[in-house]
Amino acid sequence: MDTNFSDDFLVKGKFSIKKSSTAYEGKLTKEEGVQLLIKEKEKLRELQEKLYADGSQSLLVILQAMDAAGKDSLIEHVFGGVNPQGCNVTSFKTPTSKEYSHDFLWRHYLALPQKGMIGIFNRSHYESVLVCKVHPEYNLSERTWSSVKDFDDTFWKNRYESIRNFEQHLAQNGTTIVKIFLNVSKDEQKKRLLDRINEQEKNWKFSAADLPERALFPQYMEAYETAINETSKDNAPWYVLPADNKWFARVAAVQIIIDTLEKMNLKYPQLGKKERAELDEAKKTLDNE
Repeated sequence: MDTNFSDDFLVKGKFSIKKSSTAYEGKLTKEEGVQLLIKEKEKLRELQEKLYADGSQSLLVILQAMDAAGKDSLIEHVFGGVNPQGCNVTSFKTPTSKEYSHDFLWRHYLALPQKGMIGIFNRSHYESVLVCKVHPEYNLSERTWSSVKDFDDTFWKNRYESIRNFEQHLAQNGTTIVKIFLNVSKDEQKKRLLDRINEQEKNWKFSAADLPERALFPQYMEAYETAINETSKDNAPWYVLPADNKWFARVAAVQIIIDTLEKMNLKYPQLGKKERAELDEAKKTLDNE
């Protein structure tokens, strides 16, 4: 049984969301998947340590999904074992007035991982071509535009171009980018939203604002399909994971991240002759105490 799924969900060529499965249909069982995740997390921990020690590159993981698709729990289960000193998570909410006073990418620049670090964007700059595409009136908060009529095809073309240029710039300057879309079905989303209502310990997760957005599910799927097709590039690839089975999405995500780190050719620093001599001298000193 093939238990490495990291290449199975890479977007290659034109992406169709209708043809993209939301459920895992392979032979791996949930129990096997849970055990596999434990093993893979140990690999991730070791690679994250090497990334930190290498200090010449960074990794940016971008997570996008509809409400209740499992972004938060994926972060918890996949990255729960890494050294927190080498990993930062940024959850992007509605922009503040200060953030709206800058261009739409400004706040994302501020959250980028420094070299040696893994940065995780829980939602990201893609909200500007997702929620703002479904609700174009939100763009008026930028105070650059005078009317919703300004948000024509040229406007969106420029937004996609800005995102591509932003990601290309990062890739050319030492940041490797992985973008993951958790593709959850509308039926599974309904089940998870009801769980948030029916299970008291999950009540805090429910927001009444989720329901109006759920009614726009088809529009969001169209926005995702367009965004992925416009911005999936070799230097910033998209992976579309079936997310109806949370345990499988976690396994696939950790394998994607592991494979990406392995391709970065990370190395532990090598000591020069002077440093090696100092190390040997320090050992002698300690041994003679």
